[in-house]
Amino acid sequence: MTPDQYCQDKAASSGSSFYSSFRFLPELKRRAITALYAFCREVDDVVDECKDEVVARQTLNWWRDEVSKLYKGQATHPVTQALQALLNDFNLAEEYLLEIIDGMEMDLDIHQYATFKDLTLYCYRAASVVGLLSVEIFGFRNRETLKYAHDLGIAFQLTNILRDVREDAERGRVYLPQDELRQFGVSQQNLTQPVTSDAVKKLFRFQADRAREYYIKAFNELPDEDRFSQRTGLIMAEIYLSLLDEIENDGYRVLEHRINLTPTRKLWLAWRASRREKKRYKQYMRNKP
Repeated sequence: MTPDQYCQDKAASSGSSFYSSFRFLPELKRRAITALYAFCREVDDVVDECKDEVVARQTLNWWRDEVSKLYKGQATHPVTQALQALLNDFNLAEEYLLEIIDGMEMDLDIHQYATFKDLTLYCYRAASVVGLLSVEIFGFRNRETLKYAHDLGIAFQLTNILRDVREDAERGRVYLPQDELRQFGVSQQNLTQPVTSDAVKKLFRFQADRAREYYIKAFNELPDEDRFSQRTGLIMAEIYLSLLDEIENDGYRVLEHRINLTPTRKLWLAWRASRREKKRYKQYMRNKP
C-alpha cells in the first residue's frame, strides 16, 4: 500500500464530513488535504483509543519526533511520508503540525474549561490550525483569508463539541464552559443522562447560537478574490451547518441519541455547495474590472 492510499483509506474510514468535500479538488490538492486529514486522525486516535495515559503521551511524543523527521526528509510513517512528498508544493508549517499534537495532548491534561476564553486555545489547536494549513493547500491571495480559516475552525469545533457532548462527558471530558453550565443550571452529571430538560435545551441553544456566530464571522471575513479557491472549506461549512440545523430541528436532543448526516446527504450537500460556488465564481469573474 502506498502512503497516499494509506491516507485515503484512513480518511474514508472515518466517515467525516471533511472527506465528502475533498472529492471536488484537483488531484494534487486532494492528495495534500487527505494526507493532512489522515495526520489529524492518527494523532486524535491516540488520545481517543489508548486507555493507558502514559502510553498515549509516549505515542504523542513519538509523533512529535516523526514531524521533526518529516521536515528532515526522513519520515517513516505512511502519513508523514505522504506529507513529505508534498512539502515542495505547499507551505505546511512544522509548528502547526506540532500545535495539532499539543491540542490532542490537552485532552489528557484538561478535562474541563472554566470559561469560553479558556476553551478557545483548545479550539484553535484542534481546529483553527487545521484550517490555517488547509488554506495553504487550497491557495489564497489575501491575508484576510487567514482570519476566515481561524474562525471557521472555531465554528467547526464548537459544532463537534455540541454533537459529541454526551460521548465526551462519559469519557470525563466536558468542553462546555463551567461558568455556562452554572449559568443554565446544568451539572456535569446531567450531560451523561439521556434527558433533554428545559435547562439543557437552553444551554445547548446558547452553544449552537455561538457556533453560528462564528460561521457568520468567518464568511464575512473571506475575501471574494479567494472564495473560489477556498470552496472546499465552504463545502465543509455547508455540511456542518446542516448538522447544526438537524440538532436544532431535533430539539437539541444530542444527549438522547447521536445526530449525524447520512453519507448520501453529505455528498449531495457537497455537490450543491460546489455548484453554487462555481456559479458565484463565474459571476465574480464577469464583474471583475
